[in-house]
Amino acid sequence: MTEHRWSARCGVALAAAGALVAAGCVPGDGGGAPGGGDLQGVQLKVAAKWTGVEQENFVEVLSAFEEETGATVEYEPTGEDTGAYLGPKIEAGEPPDVALLPQPGLLEEYAAQDALVPLSGDAASALESNYTDYWRDLGSVDGEPYGILLKAAHKSIVWYRPDAFDAAGVQPPQTWDDMVGTTAPTLSDAGETPFAMCGASGWTLTDWFENVYLSQAGPENYDRLTAHEIPWTDESVVQALETLGEVWGEPDYMAGGTSGAVQTDFPTCVTQVYGQQEAAMVYEADFVAASATEAGATVGEDARAFPFPAVGEAAPVVVGGDIAVAMSENEGTQELLAYLASPEAQSTWAGLGGYLSANSQVQPDAYDDDFTRQLAQTVLDAGEDVRYDMSDQVPSRFGATEGRGMWAALQDFLRDPGDPEAAAQELEDAAQEAS
Repeated sequence: MTEHRWSARCGVALAAAGALVAAGCVPGDGGGAPGGGDLQGVQLKVAAKWTGVEQENFVEVLSAFEEETGATVEYEPTGEDTGAYLGPKIEAGEPPDVALLPQPGLLEEYAAQDALVPLSGDAASALESNYTDYWRDLGSVDGEPYGILLKAAHKSIVWYRPDAFDAAGVQPPQTWDDMVGTTAPTLSDAGETPFAMCGASGWTLTDWFENVYLSQAGPENYDRLTAHEIPWTDESVVQALETLGEVWGEPDYMAGGTSGAVQTDFPTCVTQVYGQQEAAMVYEADFVAASATEAGATVGEDARAFPFPAVGEAAPVVVGGDIAVAMSENEGTQELLAYLASPEAQSTWAGLGGYLSANSQVQPDAYDDDFTRQLAQTVLDAGEDVRYDMSDQVPSRFGATEGRGMWAALQDFLRDPGDPEAAAQELEDAAQEAS
């Protein structure tokens, strides 16, 4: 993808921007939208972690379902720890009708507890019609469909300050070799620290690893490693760690050096780039836009982004996201899921801003801003090679727990990237302990 496509006027209307805009539906051919007026008097509960503008936009999407069907939908915020919220509800026999899960691991856990209801009828049809095999498999357990990826986060983006790049005379790199061999050293020679690192937030380091690994080792190995069908001591893992070391092993490339890299959390790392101008680049997902805006930057002008550079043959496309599941057999539950899986509902949400869809029928022109349209196009272009965040698919004790597993091992490697084999062994030991 060219520099022009990514950095030309990107007026991002993400959640932090706050403004709601009128949305027009862009119907797809996937179907799944419910018929009108057939759920009069039905009351449903939906639980998700979204608050603020994200909640307002989702509620607006739900209101269209209410108008079409006559149902009433109550939204319940779960807080950041969705599992902690849902656990007592499930135990008490009072779960919401629909929940949005931030991790496929939770989906598998709840399916094993018989706490989920498989998709059926129009909901199952909408999943089949509107999503690729990869997304259908991600929401399935033992071949049974349970979940629909409703809202995605694009995790293959590097954000930068164009003034720093212009002063150093560099362009956004298209390959990893360009980034570490030309862009970073040229910035450094010009007196600009290339990267702010968010190493105190261990999940950001897993995202670095996942992008390098997906591009270098390929989608099939990515899936095999996620399933622990190959050990973390595999040569492909060691090679990815060696590649990361080309940045992590250069203290002068990171704001505050190695110590600063390990001690800086997200979103402080974003502030280092856009508020304090202590670094030229920061890697993280599309939601960096919110933190950059809070730091005083204007996204699309002094805060721009380029695709995570290709390490292997193709640039990686890694996404995270929230998966909608049924937790009751109450009337209207499957109809609501069918509606949420439809291109009509998701195109409406796309027009409101702060949203990215994995639905193949949602076209880029449904989005309100150029930047998100370009992100959506990369997901569509990646097709079956797009992958979900690895750390959110493995057991949470390994992939998503402070002070242990992937977070701890990669923080250790950031502190001292001199022995990738030892880091790979630490990862393997933690994976085995969590299995």
